[in-house]
Amino acid sequence: MSNPDSFIDEVTEELRRDRMMGYLRRYGWIAVLLVVLIVGGAAWNEWRKASARASAEAFGDAVLTALENDASSDRVRALSQVEGTTGAQAGLLALMQAGELLENDRGAALEALQAASLNDNLPEAYRQLAALKRVIAGGADLPLAERESIIAGLSQPGQPLRPLALEQSALLQLEQGNRETAIEILTDLLSQSDVTDELRRRASQLVTALGGETASG
Repeated sequence: MSNPDSFIDEVTEELRRDRMMGYLRRYGWIAVLLVVLIVGGAAWNEWRKASARASAEAFGDAVLTALENDASSDRVRALSQVEGTTGAQAGLLALMQAGELLENDRGAALEALQAASLNDNLPEAYRQLAALKRVIAGGADLPLAERESIIAGLSQPGQPLRPLALEQSALLQLEQGNRETAIEILTDLLSQSDVTDELRRRASQLVTALGGETASG
């Protein structure tokens, strides 16, 4: 390579370096910002996870402490003082308080369950569970038409509590003397794939007691 060519190459390389430095001075802050965002985002995510974990642990500790009270009234009072920071925690507290109230104040428990079932701030699963629990706990104290309406909604295909709602639907039919209809509902229940072993056992025993036949019978 001749000296002129070497000189041209050196000048070209110098210009290239100058141009690169110009780009860095002009746009380098973008790269720095991206790095900061990535590092900051990772740190924020870890902080958020740690915060959620600490909140859940604090909630669990508070609930366990409340349940250590001997008297049901004291447990209800203690649970009412626990703060749920999420919809799921609030729903769990509502159901636990209603469960405690059932021991001494059935009327108050049914009111609490109804309030929970109508609370739009709670997750749908907890609202449905509260509605089902109210039907079971209320029994004949609640109008039959109201119970049938609630159970009809909960027993629709795709609803998470459908198997339990079908069991209650069969019991409502028995309450009205409709034995054959109750057997049909229970048979449909036993054909479902998402039925727990305990519920399947109860339904099978009831079908047998009513004079029906199960698939295994």
